[in-house]
Parts: sequence; structure tokens; C-alpha cells
Amino acid sequence: MLCSGQGDPETRNLLLSFLILAVWEAGNCQLRYSVLEEAKHGTFVSRIAQDLELQPTDLVQRPLQLDFKGRGDLLEVNLQNGILFVNSRIDREELCGRSAECSIHLEVIVDRPLQVFHVEVEVKDINDNPPVFAAPQKNLFFAESRVLDSRFPLEGATDADIGENALLTYRLSPNEYFSLDVPTKDEQVKPLGLVLRKPLDREENPELHLLLMATDGGKPELTGTVQLLITVLDANDNAPVFDRTLYKVKLPENVPNGTLVIKLNASDLDEGLNKDIIYSFSSDVSLNMKAKFHIDPITGEITVIGLIDFEESKAHKIQVQATDKGFPPLSGHCTVLVEVVDENDNAPQLTVKTLQLPVKEDAQMGTVIALVSVTDLDAGANGQVTCSLTPSVPFKLVSTFKNYYSLMLDGVLDRETVSFYELVVTAGDGGSPSLWATASMFVEVADVNDNAPAFAQPEYTVFVKENNPPGCHIFTVSARDADTQENALVSYSLVERWVGERALSSYVSVHAESGKVYALQPLDHEELELLQFQVSARDAGVPPLASNVTLQVFVLDENDNAPKLLTPRVGGSGHTVTELVPRSVGAGHVVAKVRVVDSDSGYNAWLSYELQPAAGSTRSPFRVGLYTGEISTTRALDDADVSLQRLLVLVKDHGEPPLMATATVLVSLVESGQTQKASSLASTGVAGPEAMVMDVNVYLIIAICAVSSLLVLTLLLYTALRCSAPPTEGKCRAGNPTVMSSSQIGSWSYSQQRRQRCALGRVPPRQT
Repeated sequence: MLCSGQGDPETRNLLLSFLILAVWEAGNCQLRYSVLEEAKHGTFVSRIAQDLELQPTDLVQRPLQLDFKGRGDLLEVNLQNGILFVNSRIDREELCGRSAECSIHLEVIVDRPLQVFHVEVEVKDINDNPPVFAAPQKNLFFAESRVLDSRFPLEGATDADIGENALLTYRLSPNEYFSLDVPTKDEQVKPLGLVLRKPLDREENPELHLLLMATDGGKPELTGTVQLLITVLDANDNAPVFDRTLYKVKLPENVPNGTLVIKLNASDLDEGLNKDIIYSFSSDVSLNMKAKFHIDPITGEITVIGLIDFEESKAHKIQVQATDKGFPPLSGHCTVLVEVVDENDNAPQLTVKTLQLPVKEDAQMGTVIALVSVTDLDAGANGQVTCSLTPSVPFKLVSTFKNYYSLMLDGVLDRETVSFYELVVTAGDGGSPSLWATASMFVEVADVNDNAPAFAQPEYTVFVKENNPPGCHIFTVSARDADTQENALVSYSLVERWVGERALSSYVSVHAESGKVYALQPLDHEELELLQFQVSARDAGVPPLASNVTLQVFVLDENDNAPKLLTPRVGGSGHTVTELVPRSVGAGHVVAKVRVVDSDSGYNAWLSYELQPAAGSTRSPFRVGLYTGEISTTRALDDADVSLQRLLVLVKDHGEPPLMATATVLVSLVESGQTQKASSLASTGVAGPEAMVMDVNVYLIIAICAVSSLLVLTLLLYTALRCSAPPTEGKCRAGNPTVMSSSQIGSWSYSQQRRQRCALGRVPPRQT
């Protein structure tokens, strides 16, 4: 948006029609206003907030500040009403000297969101400086023999103002001898002059007192005067005369001392001493000019003796006079105009003002980070500056107003990849050779919560022995967050779910800070073989981010269940079994079977049977199968055998230490008639022991082979996973959990009694 404002009420209505010409990107608006110099404190300049389309509430919610470029706090903004006003004295001559253009450049910075507006306030000249002559009185010498219309140059007045306020007119006090010769606009380098209109007579008027008055064109006009004291000298007929009245010379700046500027030549038509000429600067030449140039009184050569600086003065006007040695001496005058040619002797000057540091990694493209201003005191191509940014980074320099640039974000930032940038702004002018200046700045990237905590692997397998003590440490989860500070502060929690009819939190807990997982109660392999759940890792960012890891906790069996006898199906009660056996059976006849179960698994559930001999008895005609529990005859029975045989069977598992149980079997030897009676009882629904015994040997062998093969495959797979993953923890029951061998798990009893108790219950809805 190109905006214009005017402090002068008379032109405001005209300029308002050109207020808004186009809409640019935010931060590229240029406003133009004007103000008279020497305006009082509080003088209205413009309604800058209204021109920037800011509402009154924006002035409170979006702080507004002014950034001056070396001009001090000449202007200020009222944050209540958005009016730009004069804050301190503005002296145009002090700011800009004799320059035709004089402006105050400032930048208006508005926060939330950040916007930068460029403002140019033109300082208008007022007629506050009167014309000033070099001295209040000037002494002039004229020979009485001077011919009519002779011209004697005068040093004019200077006015610090510009334009009409510096346009001078001259008047000479009324007299009959001299008139004033004022140069036209095309002859500005030609000095004022006194022209002789009536012959002088020293005897009649040896001195003349005239008043030269200079008046500027301001309103009100100001005046300066100088007293002219003219002394009439006695005859020296001819004054020295220069070849030209005006000499123009171009001189490069920074030339070494002794450099010849020009050699002047004047001649005198007289003879003798009246012809000898001495060159000198006019009395009106300032001391500063005499410190830069020297004129040889004999040769008329003007040489450099001081610093010639284009930035200090672009031209020097030297008044030179040639005076003969006659009596009275006569003088001729000329003007030497030395134009200083600019050299590229000033490197650019860079100023960087940061606005938003550090920069958030999620900052939008186009965000203004810093303001860069560059100045070069040289002129022309030597003062034309271009800026560049190195190295190749996600930033760019955008020219916003003359030698002002904005450093903007031009790409995507990622603090986890690059946390800070070192930028170098280089400014080079158009001189030959070019001069350069650099400015470095560090841009720190501030973290935002854009990374969730991450676990090393998505799933962990943990082995824990059953009957662990309550509160024992079984594993530690650990997640890393690539962010920093609170965005990387990780806390852990369980993902609640149901295990059967109980909540997961009744089985395990996790420490929020360390990630240690604890078993809250003893685990029972017979109740729960596998506990699968998830742990969530959440950071402390806003909003927080989270990720989950799955834990598979296998509960390893221990020998904590003794063998248990089943209630007999035929006769007897408790652990005593009564069997009827005819005396006529031969060797190998199965008379009974001891039925026992063990709730454990593997070796802990692998049972063996042993027949204990009765005290004081002869060799028993019965034996028991080591792994089947079947009681059979070892020989044919005879009449010598006791009618009631009491057999004690010891059942033992293979755990460490082994657990045992005993069963008593009463075998009654009967005659064949009694056996038929038992058969008739079987016809009524009560079967004898032979009918109740099922031959399961083949099935047991098949089951043992299948389970053993499955366990070996599982252990091989687990070993491969353990070799490729970090070691897991399990500190319950004297160190890390142990792994059961295939021989322990692959038993027939284990295959018979193994029940799948993996808890894969539902997850309760999460509270938001």
C-alpha cells in the first residue's frame, strides 16, 4: 500500500484522494507525511494508526513502536489515539544541511502478528535563517584613476535555508559613485560586483561608506548587511587582469598533498614595480579553504595541502586576487571553481535490528526476523548498494524501501535437524573496485512439540516366574523424545484394559518418571500364563504427544502344586480304592488304575508311580506302571495269597524339589462265582475296574511328541529375538527369569492339563 499524508491542512483533502493505490504484502507499506521544521512539541503530523488501518483496540493488543535511523526521537506516536506528533525540535539545516530534499525515515513495527511499515516524513523548510555575510565590514581600495565601468568583485551572503527562503536579492545604499552588478541565475558562479559609475577624486572624497543589504525570498523576509569601506587611492593606472574571470577545475577526492589544481596567469600593462604581480586568496576566503589549498604568490599555482573529501563538500569556490607592487597597489580578481570528483572511498555500513529471536520451528514462511539498513556515503554508482545473504539457508532478504531490507523466513525449520543458523549479510557498492561490508547474526531455532516419544522397538517380551513377591520390578521401558526442555520430558502410564474381570492396574503398575514396571501381586501360572498390555509414553508439551509400546509378560511355571488323586470311580472313598480280582487271573492282568492330576506344567507335572512294599509282607503279586499308574499282576494268583491285599502307591512329580502324594488300593481276591456277581452288578450300570481302564498310551505318546516339538520351536524363535533386541529385565525371585527346557514342558501330563489362559480382554474407554 503506497500511502501519503500531509501535515498541512490546506493540502490534506487533495492528498487523501491518493491515499491507497495498491495492496502489497504485510510489512511493505510506505507512508509519506510532511512537517514544518521548528514545529513545537506536540504538533500534529498525521493519524498514522488510521492510515495503517489499525483499530483503537489494536493499539492496546498490538504494541506499536517507532524505529529511527540515527535521527533520535524527533517524532512519537500517541498510543491512545494513534496520532503521530512532533516530540522534539526539528532543525532542517542540522539534519540535511543545504540538501534540496530532507526527510526523516522511520519504521513502524506492530506486533502480533509482526508487521513493518516504512514511513517517510518530509521536513519542510521555513525561513528561519537570515542571509549572512562573511564579515560585518569589508575594506576596499580603488585608485582614483580607475576607469568608468570598472568592476570590483564582492563576496555575496549565504543563507542556510533552501528554495525561495534562500533566494537572495541585493541592494546598495544610494550613492553617486557605484552601482551594484547582480549576476543572473545563469551566472551564479559569477560574484557580485561594484561598478564604477562616476570618476573618483581622492582629494574630494578619500573614503566612501556604503551599506550592502541582502534579503531572502521567505515570508517574512529576513535581511543581512555588510559595511563597505572604500578607500580612494592615488594613481596606479592599470590593475592586473586574469585570462578569465572564472576557472573551472575537476579534482578527484583524496588526492595527495602537493597535487596541482591549476596555475593562474594575470598580466599588468604597467611597467616596473607596477607590473610585478603577487597572487593571493581574497580576504573573503575562509580559514577552512586556506587549510585545504595553497597559492604560490609568485607562480600563481594552487596546490592541495589538506584533505579533499567529496562527502564533506562537492565543490569549492576560491576567490583569488592578483595585486601589483605599485603605489597604491591595484588588484585584479578571478574565481576558481573546484568540482570534487567522487571516489569509491567509503564502504557500505550495515545495521541489523533483530525483531523475533529465537524463531519457532513452526514459524510461517514470510515471518520477518530482522531489519537490515545499509548506507554508503559515496555518490552515484559508488553509493549504490546491493545486499546478499549467505550461506544457502531457509531465509531471504527482501528489499522493502530504498536501502532497507527485511530478513524473512523462506523455508521450513526443523530444530531437531538444525538448531541454529549463522547468517552473513554482505553489502557491496557499485564502485570499481567495489567495497564490501558484512554483518553476522545468529538465528536460534526454538523448539515446538512436534516429536512424540519413541521406543527402541514396538514390542518387548518378558519372562517372570510365578509366585513373585508383590511390588517386584519386572521390566523397565524407556522412550526418547527428540524435542527439548519440557517438550522432551517423558512420563509413563499404563493403557488401562480388562484382564478377564479385573482391571490391568490390579496386576501391574508403571513408575511415571523412571518407566519401571512392577507386578503388584503374585502371578499364578496356572491362572494366567500370558499378560499382554501397553505402556504409554507422553511428553509435557502443549499439546502433549504420546506413543505406546506392547509388553508380553510370560509367567513361568514353578513346582507349587502337588499331585492330586482323583476320586475313584469304583468302590472306596477318599484316597482308598477297593478292587475285586478273581483268583483265576494270570500274570499281566490289570486290576486297577491310580488316577492323579498335577496343575503344574512341564517337568513339574510329569508324574511317576511307585508301589511301596507293605511292612512284614512277602513279595507282592502286583506291580504298578512307572508312568501309567496301572496296577497289574506279576504272576498267577494262588490260594496262598492273602485274600485282602493292601497296596500303597507313591505318586511323585519331577519338580525341584519334587512333590508327592499317596494312594491306597485294596485288592480283594474272590472266587469265580463272586466275580459273576460283580459282572451282574456291572450290567446294572456299575462297571468293573477292567471296563473303566482306557488304553491311552498311544495318545500320551503323540501328545508328548507334539508338545515337545512346539516348545523347541518356541525356544529357538525366542533365542533369535533375544539376540537382536536389548536385554529384558525380570528381577523377581532371585534374579532374571529362567527359561524352561523342552523336556520339562513336553510331558504328557503337561499336555493333558495345559489350559490357555492368555488374557486378551477388552480395553475400557479412555477418559478425555
